[in-house]
Amino acid sequence: MRKNRKFSAEFKLQCVKEVLEEYKSHKEVCRKYQLDSHQLRKWMEHYHNDGEKYFYEEHRGKGGGNPFAALHTSKSLSREERLELENLKLRIENERLKKGYIVKGVGANKEYVTTLDVNTKSSKS
Repeated sequence: MRKNRKFSAEFKLQCVKEVLEEYKSHKEVCRKYQLDSHQLRKWMEHYHNDGEKYFYEEHRGKGGGNPFAALHTSKSLSREERLELENLKLRIENERLKKGYIVKGVGANKEYVTTLDVNTKSSKS
């Protein structure tokens, strides 16, 4: 199975319909198109719940992702939106400090350190 493949809505529907209308087994369809069985079952569940429209609607980017990314990219934000995001960021940082930890590093190198560890000096003798 290849990772990170993108599938068109038509392909997803074709796979689902082969199982439902042509009475092929999940394994058979997965083998034929080199799919993960979990992926096909997920498509079938969406088809059962929402019908064909699910495959043609945009689902990405609705409510997910990091809202602070807009502060560091060239996305055009109004002054109010930028201030709102900065305010939210500061409130989150304030809550972290209240709980007694700070964040060191960025991205994958991010590390949460308690303020107790930062404030105490280690004595090397």
